[in-house]
Amino acid sequence: MPNRYRDWFRQAQRDLEQARLSMQAGHHEWACFAAQQAAEKAVKALHLALGQDVWGHVVARLLQALPETIPVPQALIEKARVLDGYYIPPRYPNGHAEGAPFEHYGPFQSHQAVQFAEEILAFVQGHLPQDKGA
Repeated sequence: MPNRYRDWFRQAQRDLEQARLSMQAGHHEWACFAAQQAAEKAVKALHLALGQDVWGHVVARLLQALPETIPVPQALIEKARVLDGYYIPPRYPNGHAEGAPFEHYGPFQSHQAVQFAEEILAFVQGHLPQDKGA
């Protein structure tokens, strides 16, 4: 079976682009969720490139599960924790005590989410095999 890490990373890049577009359109809840998805898929791509199979949606744990040969800065794990908070609440009205999700997210959150996802994708890209497809 072929290793599909490139597909996962390319989709992570696409999700990051969607996060940027959503932020620009003022759909900040979707920007936050898409940023989380971009980070999650990027880290999964790195695990796949290393021949590891991982499950789950918690980006911080996915980063922590990387082998010791890839030291992950603690600051990056903290940024992943922020993104992890955008997995469910931006999509579901019962993710907050009251109000629709879009009422809880604004430019500050979406800008930060996109920035943190960009940093995670850059970290991952720096550790992927350097061939034409990565």
